[in-house]
Amino acid sequence: MEKWNETSNDFSLLGLFPQNQTGLLLLLLIIFVFVLACLGNSGMTALIFLDPRLHTPMYFLLSQLSLMDLMYISSTVPKMAINFLSGQKSISFLGCGVQSFFFLTMAGSEGLILASMAYDRFVAICNPLHYPICMSKRLCGKMILGSWTLGSINSMAHTVYALHLPYCRSRAINHFFCDVPAMLPLACVDTWVYEYMVFVSTSLFLLVPFLGINASYGRVLVAVFHMHSKEGRKKAFTTCSAHLTVVTFYYTPFVYTYLRPRSLRSPAEDKILAVFYTILTPMLNPIIYSLRNKEVLGAMRRVCGMFSLRKK
Repeated sequence: MEKWNETSNDFSLLGLFPQNQTGLLLLLLIIFVFVLACLGNSGMTALIFLDPRLHTPMYFLLSQLSLMDLMYISSTVPKMAINFLSGQKSISFLGCGVQSFFFLTMAGSEGLILASMAYDRFVAICNPLHYPICMSKRLCGKMILGSWTLGSINSMAHTVYALHLPYCRSRAINHFFCDVPAMLPLACVDTWVYEYMVFVSTSLFLLVPFLGINASYGRVLVAVFHMHSKEGRKKAFTTCSAHLTVVTFYYTPFVYTYLRPRSLRSPAEDKILAVFYTILTPMLNPIIYSLRNKEVLGAMRRVCGMFSLRKK
């Protein structure tokens, strides 16, 4: 185990891959996924901003999901890649705090945005006549602002607490980013009370929205089953299946990781699960929402046509 230099407040990140050729190939794959995620999410955000037909609550929420995914993957992968390629493992005390803050903010906010998207689909399919009232742009704005605000407050509380813990053992974090649960074993005080608060926080920001999403889509599936229009049934099922795919990829590894007691967790397993919700999900979201969505594909053609006409 690495020794802690008492003159330094810096941490060390042990990383995801071994420092060998196999690790380099895996890192290059992660960098490729990172580039795809950045292009996909920034492209989706720009597309929704540029095309007036996508200025609806559903796509406003989707633009926030893309923005969160962009910030999500950018808070972890670049530092991991720099450390691997440079052969160093250090991250400054301030850098660890900033990384932890952005990661936790995106984690909490994205869970609430996904729940808002599920509510949007529930109203659109189960109560279409009341949709303009129940899902107005004003309410959509409040949902977005509330998601960012609550996620930031929750993140700030956890980050400040974690950075104020006395670390009297090694400062080597067995992870590829500053994840608070991975930092707790390094503290020289009993953290069982805080671990309980992590459980409560995870339940509020992940488990409760997850149950709400399941309830919403349960009602949606019943409504879709009773639809008389075959085309309407197909469109509703396509939209909901895309949302459920995203929810499954995001929530399942997250909930499994953070709701288990420390005695049942292992650093290797936590790092593998973290790859799903920090790297793979941000890359898959724009693909799932664009390739299976005729409105998004139509917007792509219109925007591309608009730019081609300007060049002429």
